[in-house]
Amino acid sequence: MKAYVFPGQGAQFTGMGKDLYENSPLAKELFEKANEILGFRITDIMFEGTAEELKETKVTQPAVFLHSVIQAKTMGDSFQPEMVAGHSLGEFSALVANGTLSFEDGLKLVSQRALAMQKACEVKPSTMAAVLGLDDKIVEEVCDATNGMVVAANYNCPGQLVISGEYTAVEKACEAMKAAGAKRALLLPVGGAFHSPLMEPAREELAAAIEATTFSTPICPVYQNVTSLAVSDPMEIKKNLIIQLTAPVKWTQSVQQMIADGATSFTEVGPGKVLVGLVNKINKEMETITA
Repeated sequence: MKAYVFPGQGAQFTGMGKDLYENSPLAKELFEKANEILGFRITDIMFEGTAEELKETKVTQPAVFLHSVIQAKTMGDSFQPEMVAGHSLGEFSALVANGTLSFEDGLKLVSQRALAMQKACEVKPSTMAAVLGLDDKIVEEVCDATNGMVVAANYNCPGQLVISGEYTAVEKACEAMKAAGAKRALLLPVGGAFHSPLMEPAREELAAAIEATTFSTPICPVYQNVTSLAVSDPMEIKKNLIIQLTAPVKWTQSVQQMIADGATSFTEVGPGKVLVGLVNKINKEMETITA
């Protein structure tokens, strides 16, 4: 079975999507529609902007989403997903790709999500850190034992877990992780504590927007970050998507479940090839393709 996966924040690069815009009339039309919906020319920042400009959450999230979704749409009949999943923000791309959300609604939600997250980041100094070379269980135990708010946020692949929380708590946890035998525990250049309880204000804001949006029955199941299980019921998809901002991204578990359910190849759609790299670390036998 063909699985398609969609990347999240961090996959952006200057010039992203420019080839699609220049070589496909459909892509050009969709990019211009996006400029209208967003109220600014995101294409100018995507194609010509600096890395700094692209790093702004309100730009990054719609940019990565647009690259993924438009690339999937330009694939035409060769895009035949039997299962989809997206990493964090990428879940919104996956939901447009499998027909749960319309292009317009998906973009509006992603834009609202980005702005809500940016606001939540300004409330309290918070950050994330990558921990390499430790068992998930040890990472969880260290987080639990650390004073302050710090949690496991992204289960990326065995031996690679991202933690998230208050700045000082994350710093303390990193020192404890190294003492526990981590190869590395390093702070990430992000604006805040994504996928932690500190995103609660953003979750509340986004929940209202998600509730007001139409979700259709998809053409194939989505493996959602929150549960790592196949979901096809629009109401359940909605519920899981609302929880997603304050809950961990179970990427390792999602990929393992997709393989257990019959996935034979994983195609990454969008900028970069981070996810196919993670899939290879989760299961070396899998065929991986970059669209």
